[in-house]
Amino acid sequence: MQRDREVHEWLTAARDADLPVITSAAVLVEVIHPRINDAALKWTLSRLQVAPVTQAIAQSAAALLRAAGPHGHEYAIDAVLCATALTQPGRVTILTSDAEDIGMLTAPHIRVVTEKV
Repeated sequence: MQRDREVHEWLTAARDADLPVITSAAVLVEVIHPRINDAALKWTLSRLQVAPVTQAIAQSAAALLRAAGPHGHEYAIDAVLCATALTQPGRVTILTSDAEDIGMLTAPHIRVVTEKV
């Protein structure tokens, strides 16, 4: 519940500041499950831009994994999210419950900040 509140606050602040909030379509596979609150999901998605997983993003994600060391399905969606974030200009904040793995993948990229929610 606390996490939902934090995400709500981030999304509201971003909207108030006219900042885009972007996620990868791959992340939806990870967050949508039978017990999800459909109303909360609908509200959240209404405040996001969902970016497709292109070949270029997939190759960038593979390069992030190669550089960081881990591989396989356990890290694939995190890597795709990071690669999607890196397509954005300027400073980028990634909201995640898995700050350690995201931080590992984005460590060489100083313009990326990871926030645990």
